[in-house]
Amino acid sequence: MDEISDRIILKGMRFYGYHGVMPAERELGQPFVVDLELRCDLREAGETDDLARTVDYSRVFELVKGIVAGGPYLLIEALAERIAASLLAGFPVREVSVRVSKPQAPLKGIFTDVAVEIRRSAHAERLSGAGFQSG
Repeated sequence: MDEISDRIILKGMRFYGYHGVMPAERELGQPFVVDLELRCDLREAGETDDLARTVDYSRVFELVKGIVAGGPYLLIEALAERIAASLLAGFPVREVSVRVSKPQAPLKGIFTDVAVEIRRSAHAERLSGAGFQSG
């Protein structure tokens, strides 16, 4: 597969969700921050100035918002997987990087953020069969 260097980047998307191992996290909820990098060929969109030839990032935002506000997931790893699988299944992207941050994780200590970051490709999704299944 050829290397695609074109990217659409969405940073600092903030949502409220009910994810975590601790029961209080799933009951009270907390903020989550999601950063995305979508690798796709943007040449045709750039040449034609046509929204239909690119990834509509307003739709991406709404999809991610629905996933984070939904759930719940115990692990932010599972949340990131669900986001990645949904993006690969629903948009013409070849690869996604998903970073999910939990700035108010229940840790005893001083920290700025807890996060996971994953990278998944459409090619790997096709090889593995179906996308992520929520249980």
